Amino acid sequence: MIKVLTPGLYTTIQDLGRFGYQRYGVPYSGVMDRTAASFANAILGNNTELPVLEITMMGPKLQFSCQTSICVSGADISPKLNNQPIFNNKVISIKSGDIFSFGRLNKGVRAYLAVLGGFKTKMVMQSCSMYQGITNQFKIHKHDLLDISTKHSLIKGSNASIKVNDYYFNSKDIEVFEGPEFDKLDESQKKFLFSQEFTISKDNNRMAYQLNEVLGNNLKPIITSPVMPGTIQLTPSGKLIILMRDCQTTGGYPRVLQLKESAISVLSQKHTGESIRFLKF
Repeated sequence: MIKVLTPGLYTTIQDLGRFGYQRYGVPYSGVMDRTAASFANAILGNNTELPVLEITMMGPKLQFSCQTSICVSGADISPKLNNQPIFNNKVISIKSGDIFSFGRLNKGVRAYLAVLGGFKTKMVMQSCSMYQGITNQFKIHKHDLLDISTKHSLIKGSNASIKVNDYYFNSKDIEVFEGPEFDKLDESQKKFLFSQEFTISKDNNRMAYQLNEVLGNNLKPIITSPVMPGTIQLTPSGKLIILMRDCQTTGGYPRVLQLKESAISVLSQKHTGESIRFLKF
C-alpha cells in the first residue's frame, strides 16, 4: 500500500486507455506519453499495459507500507527516496516506511512512476485510467491509499540506470498525416501549416493543446464526425486545437491533420510557450 502524503499538482493513475466505448461518448484516456510510461513498466519487467502514476510538473510525496521496486521515467522532476536524489530509468528498491518525493522540474512536463506488479486500481470499462464521471475520482488526493501488488519478488536495485533515448524532449518535430478535411484547404493554407513554427498556448491539458498562431479559415463546419487523440481541428476563428488523450469522441470542426501516435508523446512533454513544427509523415 502507498499513502499519499501530498498529491502533487495533477497526479492520476493511467494505463494505455479505455477502448471500445467511444460510441457511448467515453474518451480513450490513458497515459499522455506512452513512450515514457512503457519504459517505466518495461524496466521493471512489468507488462507495459499495467497502470502507472502520471505526474504533471510537480510530483507527489508518497509513503510505502511494504517492500517493492519502482521506476520513474519521462520528465525529470528531481525524484528522491528518503530525501536522497535518485535517477530516472533505474530500478529502485523500496522498503516499508520509505518516503518517495519529487523536487524541481528540470525537463519535460510528465513523469511516470511504475511499481512492480502495477497499481491495483479498480477497473472500469476495461481500464484503470482515471477520468471524471467514469471513475470514482479523476486524480489522487492527500491521504489516499493506493493499492499495489505485494506478490512479486523484489528486484535488486543497482547503481546503473538504463540509457533511454529521450531525444523527443528536445525535438520540435511533430509528425502528422493529412486529416479528412485537409484537401479542403487551399495551397496557401497548406503551405502555412508546414512552413510555420507554432507555439503552445496556456490552454493545454489532457483534453487538448491549443496553439497561439492563427490559420486564416473560410471553411464551413462539418457534420459532427468522429475524432480521436491526435486529431487537429481548425476552428472558425482559425485556431488550431490538437486533441489529446481525454478528448471528446466527436466534433464539428474540420479535421485538417492527424498526429502520428508517437507524436502525441512528443507533444505531451511540451510546456506553454514552446515551439513545434509539423512534419508530414
